[in-house]
Amino acid sequence: MADISLSSVGKSFAGAPALHDITTHFRDGEFVALLGPSGCGKTTLLRLLAGFEMPSTGTIRIGDSDMADAAAGRMVPPENRNIGFVFQSYALWPHMNVRRNVSYPLEIRRLPKADIAARTLAALEATGLEPYADRMPSDLSGGQRQRVALARCLVSDPDAVLLDEPLANLDVALRASMQGVFTDFHKRTGATMVYVTHDQAEAMAMADRIAVMDHGQIRQFDTPRTLYERPRSKFVAEFVGRGTVVPLRDVQMSGAGLQARALGARIAVQSSPDTATVSHVCLRPENLTISEVGDLRAKVARVTYLGGRYLLETVAACGTCLLAETRAKFEVGSQLGLTIDTPWAFAED
Repeated sequence: MADISLSSVGKSFAGAPALHDITTHFRDGEFVALLGPSGCGKTTLLRLLAGFEMPSTGTIRIGDSDMADAAAGRMVPPENRNIGFVFQSYALWPHMNVRRNVSYPLEIRRLPKADIAARTLAALEATGLEPYADRMPSDLSGGQRQRVALARCLVSDPDAVLLDEPLANLDVALRASMQGVFTDFHKRTGATMVYVTHDQAEAMAMADRIAVMDHGQIRQFDTPRTLYERPRSKFVAEFVGRGTVVPLRDVQMSGAGLQARALGARIAVQSSPDTATVSHVCLRPENLTISEVGDLRAKVARVTYLGGRYLLETVAACGTCLLAETRAKFEVGSQLGLTIDTPWAFAED
């Protein structure tokens, strides 16, 4: 297995920049998700790692080897990178059965037949495909085809596995079960995995760390919990999780913490010690408590049952929409008091 390092990596198409000065490091054996809206550059970054594209600037290093150096005009082709790639479309050979689809990467390397058979069987067993080894891809479900693509990666013992929105074509229930398959695959192999998705639930459920991307840049690269609880910018706070970002006024130190005015109320906020100034705060549902005497008044605009609790969409007197959760049901139009409990504050983007 191997770590992956990118230094000042950029990519332009016909003069239009798709990636800007990406410098980051994916640790050996880490499960990394590239998360962001359509057009943010996450698939372009994955294609650079795979060797399908040459970077316009910067260098890419996998393990101890340079894979691409834009200044020197050097790039190692995909077939020499020992990287597995799982496509959204699965990319299975329709005329080969499952066993042959999995073994084919070893066949083109001309490995001994005994080794091919042993490694193919191990990959099929690891992905639960041994009972389907003689079936054709057309006879498989979407989830089974996805596992064939995973087995094909596993059989080659790759240094890293790259996955480009592999669950996008599956239904909701199957996507949930396949998340467990990917997580088990990662634990079993210890491979460095880079997973592209626009679905934050997928990224939060599986990844060790998530790189949130926007306009060709990584805006924040952190654990799922840190991204949710301690976003560093308005974009990340609004993109990851549910909540409302509101501006702060009159920020002052008070004892060991910060106090500021938000939505007309004076509240305590928390922030990173290395942040010189803060300008906005993210109000998550867990930061809002329903009480008779609260920091502000709000009116219930919508009620959604989540199973054991309700999500309330409320509108404050100033017109701001706020989300709160409760086990008690409230009717649309109800007036509530909301208490704000030490939300996370950050500087403007």
